[in-house]
Amino acid sequence: MRVTGWLLAAVLLSVGCQRHARPVIGVVPKSTAHVFWVAVESGARAAARDFGVEVLWNGPPTETEYDRQIQIVDSFIARRVGGLAVAASERKALVAPIERAMASGIPVVVFDSGVDTTKYTAFVATNNYEAGQEGARTLARLLNGRGKVAVLLHAPGSYSTMERERGFDDVLRAEFPDIRIVARQFGMADRARARAAAENMLAAHPDLDGIFASTEPSSSGVALALKGRKLAGKVRFVGFDFSASMVEDLRAGVMDAMVVQDPFGMGYEVIRLLADKMAGKSVPRQVDLRARVVTRADWETAEIRRLLLPQLETMGRR
Repeated sequence: MRVTGWLLAAVLLSVGCQRHARPVIGVVPKSTAHVFWVAVESGARAAARDFGVEVLWNGPPTETEYDRQIQIVDSFIARRVGGLAVAASERKALVAPIERAMASGIPVVVFDSGVDTTKYTAFVATNNYEAGQEGARTLARLLNGRGKVAVLLHAPGSYSTMERERGFDDVLRAEFPDIRIVARQFGMADRARARAAAENMLAAHPDLDGIFASTEPSSSGVALALKGRKLAGKVRFVGFDFSASMVEDLRAGVMDAMVVQDPFGMGYEVIRLLADKMAGKSVPRQVDLRARVVTRADWETAEIRRLLLPQLETMGRR
């Protein structure tokens, strides 16, 4: 009986080892609350299946909980994951934990938003400055190159959205001198707060011609404010990212255009790079992903529907 017990223990141990034999990658998004991150997770898990790794997905509930994001990164370091991917909510706050991971021998891919350090393995992100420029040119075309506009910003310290907003500002200043930015407010990654901020700007500037919003929650908040004030179609509106409700607003004319990323592709690329690095392969230092502008007419094209519909379906199942 004793021998049988030892054999049983050995078999169970062997099964347990096989179950955990896949390399483990910890992924820390800015938050788990918004549809953008749902699509990123879907891409990451698809890559995990393709490359034979395990993904542990954990992030704070909202994008402004910097301390919680640091705690999650530190917990993955303590667990000695094989690789780590971090989308930093704040460009300075996440520097120390990322550098700790690298110092402990864990390769780190920074994604979506940059940090104030060069001590990481690779950086994967949309070219956000270029995306902001495209947003500005799109809104300027809708306004025929003149008018007053407002900008619904994301949150202080978020590198990716700051780059979008900088690209937007630079294009208007350099290419469209007859368009003036008359108001800016932060939505703080919250739809309700973004709606309140948009309401404030619309009330303060009843002659406003256009609005640009730099994220999905900000865009959703602006759409709610425009519909609530019966200004849909009267104030030209360019949003950023996408969700099911934003697609409905685009098709209904509440939103004139949206600048969309490929969050599924971003999540997939992050895991691919880390899997390659953990397998001893060389990986590029930086991977730039392009955003594109989608209008109501574009939505009906097969190319855009192939890009966005699978991601919207994934979001809907969440």
